[in-house]
Amino acid sequence: MNSPLIVNYCQQKVFQQDNCYCLYDSDQVKNFTPQMFEADYWQQRNAVNGTAQGRGTTYFIQHQQQQWVLRHYYRGGLIGKLIHDSYLFTGYQKTRAAQEFALLSQLAVLGLPAPKPVAYRITRSGLTYQADIISERINHAKDLVALLSEQTLAAASWRAIGHCIQRFHQQGIYHHDLNAHNILIDDQEKIWLIDFDRGEQRKPAQQWQQQNMDRLLRSFNKECLKFSQFHWQPDNWRQLMEGYLS
Repeated sequence: MNSPLIVNYCQQKVFQQDNCYCLYDSDQVKNFTPQMFEADYWQQRNAVNGTAQGRGTTYFIQHQQQQWVLRHYYRGGLIGKLIHDSYLFTGYQKTRAAQEFALLSQLAVLGLPAPKPVAYRITRSGLTYQADIISERINHAKDLVALLSEQTLAAASWRAIGHCIQRFHQQGIYHHDLNAHNILIDDQEKIWLIDFDRGEQRKPAQQWQQQNMDRLLRSFNKECLKFSQFHWQPDNWRQLMEGYLS
């Protein structure tokens, strides 16, 4: 994975103790503790204001005036059934959390609509590690699956989604899992992309960009099979591609 160039996005500080290594943005985190990566820490403070289910539980945190997302890294696919959340350690900067934090920092520098990173934790155990990350929560937003299970979207919204993806691709931003769950629309009709685990900054190229779009189209078709009512039509893809190619 290529590490993106970070251009003084935030004031990064490192905390290291025994087998625990953390990096955080000191502008956002004033009183750092490694316990902030534990759901119990926030639950005891009545600071958890929501959860989401995926491979594991994602926690939505209210911290003072800030809204955060706490996520633990889990493996997917067949190997994930055998090795749930452990990864081979080859250096802190090569861990999943460090790479995602770096990419989110670069997206902030580029002014792209994605969550800002807050902190990450690496916990080593011999030759392996586990990881957690905290990032900014996009307030008053819903993902496309939630929206399309409730309502249709206007053609202008589909074009805006396509144009948003185009902005990322023009900057060489590869999203490893571009799907309908990872595209949000907030209450101001702004489009956001989330979940950049295993993403990276690459040289723009038609092949991987097309693979991103193919994956997104498959996700819409897949969601159609899950819901008895899902407001998605093939013409919506045409509208999305109009925005992407404009």
